[in-house]
Amino acid sequence: MYRKVLLFILLFSFGYINAQDTLRSPPINKKRLHTLIGVGTGLYVTSMSALYVSWYKGYPQTRFHWADDAREWLLKDKMGHFTTTYQVGNYSYWALRWAGLDEKKAIWIGGTTGLVFMTTIEFFDGLSVQWGASPSDLLANTLGSALFISQQLAWHEQRIRVKFSYHPTQYAQYRPNLLGNDYLQRIIKDYNGETNWLSVNVYSFLHKESKFPKWLNVAVGYGATGMIGAYSNPPYYNGHTMPSFQRLPRFYLSVDVDWTKIKTHSAFLRFVFKAISFIKIPAPALEYNRSNGLVFHALYF
Repeated sequence: MYRKVLLFILLFSFGYINAQDTLRSPPINKKRLHTLIGVGTGLYVTSMSALYVSWYKGYPQTRFHWADDAREWLLKDKMGHFTTTYQVGNYSYWALRWAGLDEKKAIWIGGTTGLVFMTTIEFFDGLSVQWGASPSDLLANTLGSALFISQQLAWHEQRIRVKFSYHPTQYAQYRPNLLGNDYLQRIIKDYNGETNWLSVNVYSFLHKESKFPKWLNVAVGYGATGMIGAYSNPPYYNGHTMPSFQRLPRFYLSVDVDWTKIKTHSAFLRFVFKAISFIKIPAPALEYNRSNGLVFHALYF
C-alpha cells in the first residue's frame, strides 16, 4: 500500500506545481526550473527513503533476483503500473513546460520520470526475499511511459489518455488487511473496485471542420472482480470459511470528458482541469464479461 500512496501523492505534487497553459513556448524560467529540480529531487529522495523504511526494511534482503508475478490479480496490478507511469510522466511534462523547457526535452525528461520512479521500486523488490523484480511490471511501466512519449512526439497532445475510476465493493470486508480497512485504503488496495481506462478524444482524429464536440471522449476500460487473493481465493481466513467468488475479468465501453479540451481564460480552472484529468467521469457504460455477457450500467464509475 505505502508505495502506491507515495506515488499518488507524487502525482498530485507534479499537478500542483503546474497551473499554466503548456501550449505556449516561453523562454526558460530559471527560477521555476531550479525550484522544480529541487522539489523533484527532494520528492524522489524522500519518497524512496520512506518507501524503503516503511515497506522493505522489515523483510530479509538478498542478492538481486527476478520473480514472475504476471498472473497476480488478473493483471490489475500491471494496469496500475501502466497507469501510474503514464500519469507521472504526463504531470512531469506539464511541470517542465511550465518551467519553460522546450517541447522535445520536456517530452523525454518528463515522459521518463515515471519510469525512473517505478524502476527504482522494482530494484527494491529485486533485493527483497519476499518479492523479486518483476519483468511484467517493468514491461507495464515501459508501456505507460512509451504511450505518453509517442503521442506527444507524434501529435504534441495526448489523444488517448490513461484514466482511473473506483467504486466500493463487497470484497474488502473479507480481507481488510489486504484490500483495505477504510474507504481511502480501498481506493488504493481493492483492485475489485478499480477500473483502468483508455479515454480516446474522437475529435482529434477527425477533420478540423468536424462538429463533433472537442471535449467528448470514448473510453474503453478493464476491471476484474471476485478477488480476495493475489493468485487465487483462500477457502479459509482467520478461522472463517470464505465465500466462493468467481474471479472475473470485465471489459467496458463508455463516454468520458477530456478536461484539457475545455477552453477557459481562468488559470485556476486550467489547474483544476489538469488536476482531475486522470479521473474517468461517472457515465453510462456497456460491460462484457464471460459469465453474464453484455450488461448495461446506467451509471458506472
